Amino acid sequence: MAGKFCMSLTHAKDDADRATVAFVVANAAVASDKESLVFLSTEGVRLCQKGYADDIHEEGFAPLKELMDGFVGAGGKIWVCSPCFKKRGLDEGALIDGATIVGGAKLVEFLADGSPAVCY
Repeated sequence: MAGKFCMSLTHAKDDADRATVAFVVANAAVASDKESLVFLSTEGVRLCQKGYADDIHEEGFAPLKELMDGFVGAGGKIWVCSPCFKKRGLDEGALIDGATIVGGAKLVEFLADGSPAVCY
């Protein structure tokens, strides 16, 4: 439990501030040697598409794409809610590096030992 961390993110361009801060915190977790996961659901799944986050830059923070790339580069995982992905008709061939489409059971398995989770 102490070695894992989950960030659940339900926003993208609809609330770029929340999306950005979620990846700031996720980067802090992965930098702290936690097995770190960002779970994208509802509108957040749009972030898994190549090019989507390229123009998101909240004042006072690094650009979102840079935060996402840094997270994955440091060993973080991005899981994408399968039903949310399908509902929005997104392109499985356009997934960003580090993104994996998963069902809810996979998230439950990750959290089952009491791993901390923060939601944005």
